[in-house]
Amino acid sequence: MRTSEELRSSLRSIDRRSYPAYKSLAGSWSFGRYVLNIEHVQGDPFAAPSQLSVTVDGRTAGFPAAFWEARWDRTALEDYLLRRFGRQAGRFSHQAKGSGKSGVLAVTVPGQEVVERTDCEVRGGAVTLRFEAGFPADGRTINARELEKILFDFLPVCVEQGLLYATAPKGEPERVIELAEDRRFVREELERLGLAAFVADGAVLPRESGVSDRPMRDAVPFQSPESMAVTLNLPHRGAVRGMGIRRGITLIAGGGYHGKSTLLKALERGVYDHVAGDGREFVITDSTAVKIRAEDGRKVTDTDISLFINRLPSGRDTSRFSTLDASGSTSQAANISEALEAGSKVLLMDEDTSATNFMVRDELMQSVIARGQEPITPFLERALDLWQKAGVSLILVVGSCGAYFYTADCVIQMDAYHAKDITSEAKAALEGRTAPTLSAPGFHLPVCGRTVDLSGSTQTRRNYRGGGTRQERLKVRRFGKTAFSVGERELDLRYVEQLVDGGQTQALAYMVRYAQENLAGQRVDAVVAALTRLIAERGLGAVCGGGNVPAGVAVPRVQEIFACFNRY
Repeated sequence: MRTSEELRSSLRSIDRRSYPAYKSLAGSWSFGRYVLNIEHVQGDPFAAPSQLSVTVDGRTAGFPAAFWEARWDRTALEDYLLRRFGRQAGRFSHQAKGSGKSGVLAVTVPGQEVVERTDCEVRGGAVTLRFEAGFPADGRTINARELEKILFDFLPVCVEQGLLYATAPKGEPERVIELAEDRRFVREELERLGLAAFVADGAVLPRESGVSDRPMRDAVPFQSPESMAVTLNLPHRGAVRGMGIRRGITLIAGGGYHGKSTLLKALERGVYDHVAGDGREFVITDSTAVKIRAEDGRKVTDTDISLFINRLPSGRDTSRFSTLDASGSTSQAANISEALEAGSKVLLMDEDTSATNFMVRDELMQSVIARGQEPITPFLERALDLWQKAGVSLILVVGSCGAYFYTADCVIQMDAYHAKDITSEAKAALEGRTAPTLSAPGFHLPVCGRTVDLSGSTQTRRNYRGGGTRQERLKVRRFGKTAFSVGERELDLRYVEQLVDGGQTQALAYMVRYAQENLAGQRVDAVVAALTRLIAERGLGAVCGGGNVPAGVAVPRVQEIFACFNRY
């Protein structure tokens, strides 16, 4: 392996040459306490910055094995190191001068959730951190002296202060690991205690704004109703009291702007761990929970929606239903069926984002339009069976429809962001009233077994130099946090609301391309199983293809992988 002094000599030899000479720096360089890998050099100073990584061996990094042997501890450590290195890099970014992207020194900026990423990986105690750097230039002429600052002055500080146990603030890494282990304990307790979710007292649920996921200042801290209070004895933090939402059917009611949807959003994000200071560190939801909503216009392919929709006037088979432009009710039926296929045991729903005719049909409507003339079996008539016969819980925000009170095991009222257990009051209000129909014949779980169309794994390009054509891998592009393309085929995932990071969307794009190249002709569940097994055995980089593992890719849940292929 070449040494850092050889890199310094190479830099000085290409100073003032044209920008493409930077390409000669690609490769690995030993800096003694770490190895610098220059993986991709940008084509010019105005292009996306160059991609680099550093690898620190386990002895130098110095983190105890107990910090990285368990997957959840390792993910927390990787997230901590990425944020810590990023803070150091931010001090030096743009301190080296030049044209275009010259002087950029940055990492992927993570959100409030702790997710497994390619940006930082700890393997056997060794730490690999991927980042980007803008190689400096004056115009399009190399300014190697400024790059020398980045690589020999700034980067060593980032490594020393960002990636080593010895330089970490005293007790800080330990607190990160303890938090990860406490959260893991809560998730295990959910199963043991029969809970769908837990919301700790003191949690801060409201967010700063519609575009910021940071906790709102001066927000009302959450407090559990006494009747729903559960105390968990965590291994590190000790006793933590909070609201336990038991499995079954739970309604969240209350007036507008009182915090109903805020609580549901916190539960929706509770499938992920959160960083310290987020306010939702101990808002923990069953890891399989899926947010269900209407999704007008989505593509549905060979999905069994017959639990909810039957007897179409056209005579179409709804056990293998397809459409390029689903209605609100049809899309919501498909979303539930597909969530069940993905193994979800908790459905999260909000009346505001649901199709009204899918959720309920009141008595007057049923008297005017006979059941035999209505293809839709409302969700109200399936909710109890889903829980009692299939063990699928429901947490539903209601604001205008009281019919679900008849099905509820628990009713939570949000009153100015204060939670109250009003189950008894709700049940008392039902006395003397005629109950709506709460069950429909023909209950069954959706039949799975669909295959996904994975045709088009390469694209043909004309080879103008040699004549003829050649086959190339499809290009992968991501558009913001919720859309991507593989080749010319685009997919919009904006309504898959539990995608929380653009890196997860990037991973899904790579997964689609990998599946096209390696898993064509298989069932959706087999494709998802193969991808998750590959990632577990070889890491997320295994699905990305090519040589170097790219930064900015994050692991999505199994439920979002299913959602992606279902829409593809």
